[in-house]
Amino acid sequence: MSVIAREPIFILETKNTHYVVGADPFGNAHRIYWGKKCPIDDYEMPDYGDAESNHGKLDEFFEEYTPFGKTMYRECAVKATFADGCREINLTYVGYETDGNKLSLIFKDVYYPLQITLHYTTYDDSDVIVRSVTLQNTGEGDITLEKVYSAEITLPGTDPYRIMNTYGIWGAEHTQTEALLDGGALVFESRYGRSGHNHSPYFVAHRGADEESGSVYFANLAWSGSFKVHVSRDIYGITRGLLGINDLDFEYVLESGEALTAPEVILGMAEGLGGASRMLNDFGVNHWLPKYFNDKPLPVLYNSWEATDFRVSTDAQSALAKKAAAAGCELFVMDDGWFGERKDDHAGLGDWFVNKEKFPNGLGELIANVNAEGMDFGLWFEPEMVNPDSDLYRAHPDWAYHYPHRKANEMRWQLVLNMTKPEVQEYIFERLDDMLSTYNIKYIKWDMNRPLSETGAENLKHPKMHWYLFTDALYKIVDRLRERHPDVQFESCSSGGGRCDWGALKHFDMVWTSDNTDSIDRITMQKGYALTRPVKTMRAWVTDVNWYNRNTPLAYRFNVAMRGALSLGGDLNKYTDEEIALCRQCTDLYKEIRPLVQFGDLYRLLDLDKDEISAEMYVAKDKSEAALFIATVTPHCIKKPVALYLNGLDDDKIYEFDFDSDHYEKSGAYLKNAGIRLETVQQYYHKIIRIREKK
Repeated sequence: MSVIAREPIFILETKNTHYVVGADPFGNAHRIYWGKKCPIDDYEMPDYGDAESNHGKLDEFFEEYTPFGKTMYRECAVKATFADGCREINLTYVGYETDGNKLSLIFKDVYYPLQITLHYTTYDDSDVIVRSVTLQNTGEGDITLEKVYSAEITLPGTDPYRIMNTYGIWGAEHTQTEALLDGGALVFESRYGRSGHNHSPYFVAHRGADEESGSVYFANLAWSGSFKVHVSRDIYGITRGLLGINDLDFEYVLESGEALTAPEVILGMAEGLGGASRMLNDFGVNHWLPKYFNDKPLPVLYNSWEATDFRVSTDAQSALAKKAAAAGCELFVMDDGWFGERKDDHAGLGDWFVNKEKFPNGLGELIANVNAEGMDFGLWFEPEMVNPDSDLYRAHPDWAYHYPHRKANEMRWQLVLNMTKPEVQEYIFERLDDMLSTYNIKYIKWDMNRPLSETGAENLKHPKMHWYLFTDALYKIVDRLRERHPDVQFESCSSGGGRCDWGALKHFDMVWTSDNTDSIDRITMQKGYALTRPVKTMRAWVTDVNWYNRNTPLAYRFNVAMRGALSLGGDLNKYTDEEIALCRQCTDLYKEIRPLVQFGDLYRLLDLDKDEISAEMYVAKDKSEAALFIATVTPHCIKKPVALYLNGLDDDKIYEFDFDSDHYEKSGAYLKNAGIRLETVQQYYHKIIRIREKK
């Protein structure tokens, strides 16, 4: 796949599609076409004329990046103030650069020293396109950027689209929402300083698509800070989406010669919602995730939090590790409570030194005991936060965000460190680097349990730049640690699923999906997560959570958690020998089917929220085998048998498997079109079926 340059028209050729852009006669970046491939000589620049005095040709333009100014009144992609007070940008096309599968279109203001370059990257094995924008001050005098979206995307056609995003809270992240956008605008945003639990930095657009049919368009913003996604449909029926850093309280000042490259946007076109999920899953694994672990299976993890809370010690954790090993775990992660004066969540954050009372000889003995059980060792940190009751805060109160005449609000008895300060960044890096250098730690659970507030940053000449610089500092610290310790896995956690975006996924190996580990709730949340993110990055836990007095069977909890990166978090000290044996049986099965789950193709067959049955199948790339997961909760009224259609198999291959009391030997075509008989009449019915090609 490549970039075909026919200046002023440029064709981005992906595996199955063309995305065609060009520089129109007025100097604008113009989206000409996006869809299935056509003969390249057929593409041409459309011609526009003024309609009438209130709506001119600019209203109809499919602009790739709309600046504020002239007679353009819709939401703009970029707004700036120049040194002399002018607040209008007037761009003109000045050239392009290509480098294999990369295209850069260069535009400059006709008078002021602002250069804007639109970047596009394609991939040989995918229909994903990655976009970004660089804004550079090429002259003298400051340029103050007041709004910087990363990309503007004009969707094909004029019929209304259905727009998907999430609408959640803590404990209910990734809950899908969908609305018909027939006029006006939809806005999804975070103002928290992190991507957050409520909305997600993406949009998915379709016109009645289902899992396997209908054109689906998606765009994901790779950013872990405050964001805004703005999708609108105008008087001409044109639907446009903009994604970028939230412009609330934002500015970025470009001094002479300086440049800003905004966060990337991952966009694409697929057939069906399932096709979009599979495309993004493959793209994430093959091209996006940190390279050391992108193609390696993630281990079965045990986390000590539910078992021991803050009450950690060498003996208690070592005893727990024995049980985790017996349950089949490959990684033991000690959670909160190991550092400073950390007896509860009121004190100690920021003092990343091993508590000598709990661990008189350091962590070496515990880690040796964990390793002796055949498991790696991991550790919990919350590096961006500080308790006022900590040695760090007493020594450096100015390191926390604050205003001189305001009392900083504590949330969870903690404040946010101002990571725009170089000394704060260096402290965080040095403490984690020292721990990773001193001990055999193979996993970091990086948490962030509160949003930003009182964001005074007296160290900055332009304090409102902190919204960008804070998240940029996070990425840089993690990247430095990864470079120094390439064999350490990093998990992004933020009070549950507060940082589950593609920005985090470029720097972390996986995310903590939600603090809510109830298996039935997780079916809904995991469906929302996997719609736009790689399955292997989704940490899915088996715990003892029983918020609703459901008493969900242990095997059922495994059924749900085995659909992602399986983890255990229950209090194994309370498990019977039979329950530990069941854990081992399930983890052994998971290790067998892990390649299918973490690297295969996901097909969503039935939806628990709609069909009262959850059925998902993970299929090997060569379609030689599959793992089918089925789970119900409580059937409503009397349920008759239904047909379960097994999409994703090879039509011409014969597959065999046992299901309930029946043995099947059927073609992939039969299983897809005729299906199998599924009858679920009991509460908490659940099955995992291995399907194999008959040899």
